[in-house]
Amino acid sequence: MIARIIRLCAAHPYFTILLTMALALVTLVSLRKLPLDALPDLTDTQVIVAADWPGRSPDLVEDSLTYPLVSSLLSTPKVRYVRGVSMFGGTQVTVVFEDGTDLYWARSRISEKLSSVAGMPQGVVPALGPEATGLGWVYQYALVDKTGKHDLAELRSIQDWNLRFALQSVPGVAEVASVGGFVKQYQVNLDPVKLQAFDVSPLQVTRAIRNGNQEIGANVVELAGSEFMVRGRGYVKSLDDIRRIPVSVTSKGRVITIDDVGRVELGGAPRVGVGELDGEGETVGGILVMRIGENALNVIDAAKARLDEIKKSLPEGVDIVPVYDRSNLIESAIRTLKRVLVEEIVVVAVIVSLFLWHARASWVAILPLPVAVLLSFLPMLFTNLTANIMSLGGIALAIGAMVDSGIILVENAHKRLEGRNTKEMPEHERRRIITEAMVEMGKPLFFSLLVITVSFLPIFSLEGREGRLFKPLAFTKTVSMAWAALLAITLTPALGVLFLKGKFVHENKHSISNFLHRIYSPVIDLVVKYKKRVIIAAAVLVLATVPVFLKIPSEFMPPLNEGTILYMPTSVSGMSIDTAIEVMQKQNSIIKSLPEVDHVFGKAGRANSATDPAPLNMFETVITL
Repeated sequence: MIARIIRLCAAHPYFTILLTMALALVTLVSLRKLPLDALPDLTDTQVIVAADWPGRSPDLVEDSLTYPLVSSLLSTPKVRYVRGVSMFGGTQVTVVFEDGTDLYWARSRISEKLSSVAGMPQGVVPALGPEATGLGWVYQYALVDKTGKHDLAELRSIQDWNLRFALQSVPGVAEVASVGGFVKQYQVNLDPVKLQAFDVSPLQVTRAIRNGNQEIGANVVELAGSEFMVRGRGYVKSLDDIRRIPVSVTSKGRVITIDDVGRVELGGAPRVGVGELDGEGETVGGILVMRIGENALNVIDAAKARLDEIKKSLPEGVDIVPVYDRSNLIESAIRTLKRVLVEEIVVVAVIVSLFLWHARASWVAILPLPVAVLLSFLPMLFTNLTANIMSLGGIALAIGAMVDSGIILVENAHKRLEGRNTKEMPEHERRRIITEAMVEMGKPLFFSLLVITVSFLPIFSLEGREGRLFKPLAFTKTVSMAWAALLAITLTPALGVLFLKGKFVHENKHSISNFLHRIYSPVIDLVVKYKKRVIIAAAVLVLATVPVFLKIPSEFMPPLNEGTILYMPTSVSGMSIDTAIEVMQKQNSIIKSLPEVDHVFGKAGRANSATDPAPLNMFETVITL
């Protein structure tokens, strides 16, 4: 079967090349749909549920919020475990599903469960977090005002009401989380003496403000042949609107308003997280969270383009400073694959040309290599596999073995033609010799490549995080070798009959080969003469490496230098927000003083995202080199 395929492709070289190029072109066009990211997402299939209950302590949140949610969600189908984090003013519950569970199926099941959770406090509405994980934090930026005209509250308003909504419309963005600054809010500071004097409770004040901030619809009135809708407009638009809200009535008929029992003013909401840039003081930041399975490079590029548009409308003096950009790592991984491919092509071209003394023979070995690499991406499109460091690493790992088949086939054909000039023989005779030479080596080569291909199949038995990390590498390595085996019996014979022409130098007349023969022939004779001693010496050498092997350190993730460092110190529990700001600013100023550092963006506490449950005593510092 393999011999028939080789003869068929060698007999119709132009058709074979045309068919291969058509397949490569389809793959090239389809590459735009291939998701790109830095690393495979090792996170389990999970759904995050967040619920806010302002002002409540963690133990009350645990008993009244977290426990009812966790106990109810445990019965969801395909759930492995549920974990909850109770914090001051809210809870975050993470539901982890079995491997292979569809994310959106899981989200719909959790959504159904939430509608039937019993015992929830009044006014608390649990909500699903974004369809993203911690690895979805692909881009971060900080808002900076060098003029000093805009305070932290104004910068936070720009982030929440301008940047956040603009970036959330970018395809592939799950959410834009804000961190730092002050969220403006109306605050009513009650006077206990006045409350007692007017016999008014804080609960009455709360109920009055809630009732005073709403609109009421009535009916319609016909007047002069027209129909008019009647409604009561009551939304709060200013501080005076709150001051005039009635709370109660005295026995003498005097209306008691909010202004009578307290002071109404604008202030900042209680903060659970702060941001700091370059040790220069507090700032406001934004975190772009990507939806699971999206193309990270496209999302980041689209977000940066949107930010460039928004910069024109920002107030004078306000600037957007990028503090983390994963696209640099993704592009670096792609450049690495390109560099490895180019290096391999150059080495093969030089070696084949040098040892066969036939420049055109190198093209037969080289051309199938980039085609096999390109076609390796085609199966990734149908398996929803992300092009990341591990999957691209599988291709890079296979490149060294992929080129072997072409070299062996070319060398065998060269051996049949050495010492002859193809210009002096009939064309059909030249083609016959080349075809038979490739048929002779085609079958053993094909099966040897398949043996290398199946050697990575045990990796597919890995489960959990190990499987999610190494399966992309094993998949692309296997696919690449499979394509190399297929092209060795199709494209290589077609190229061989087209390029293997001219004069072929005999091996005995090749100066480089003769020189190498003189070097390694005595060595081989010596090894064969003392074969037992050589085997014993080799065994001793292998045993000597065992202690060294046992001392080699191990790590789950490969070392990765992406040009940024995540520095995460933690402090004592119960740290106040002012102390956290002071410590973080000192820390960042020291780091920024290093000449290698470009920016230092520190975050203490959590951003307003369900993907970030960090406490206030945890600092997450992104150092851009």
